[in-house]
Amino acid sequence: MNLPSSPANSADLERDARLVNARHDGISPGDIAIGVIIGRTSEFFDFFVYAIASVLVFPALVFSYVDPLTGTLYSFAVFALAFVGRPIGTLLFTAIDRRHGRGVKLTVALFLLGGSTMAISLLPAYERVGMISVWLLAFFRLCQGIAWGGAWDGLPSLLALNSPRGNRGWYAMGPQL
Repeated sequence: MNLPSSPANSADLERDARLVNARHDGISPGDIAIGVIIGRTSEFFDFFVYAIASVLVFPALVFSYVDPLTGTLYSFAVFALAFVGRPIGTLLFTAIDRRHGRGVKLTVALFLLGGSTMAISLLPAYERVGMISVWLLAFFRLCQGIAWGGAWDGLPSLLALNSPRGNRGWYAMGPQL
């Protein structure tokens, strides 16, 4: 059965991964669940770090042109941009999933999330570049939300696909919790 395959589609890669795992009975749904929960924890880590920086770092470095209370409020306003970006990410990454497969979608989403977090950590202060610092912070925060919208459904569905038939709902529920 030789089907023509597209190099950009990860469906073939997913099939090959299932065949490799089928030969090794050592990988259990519990092992996959641990990996998925670690992946979900890394996604939340980006959000928690930003929330802490919204209080401790951004009012002094990015929003230093206003008083500390207003700077903190501006930081939390930028925090909300990620929640605006989630539906955009869902639409964007649904198209990527349909065209290139789940593996490509999750990889791109997690790299975008990590890359945005790293870029936020490397932002120059307001004193160095002015309002560009504020705009870059807002842009990278929006990118974090877009990435999280793209990765949100991927990890639970990966776990549900690899869980025992009678317990799919229980396994898929874990990452959502």
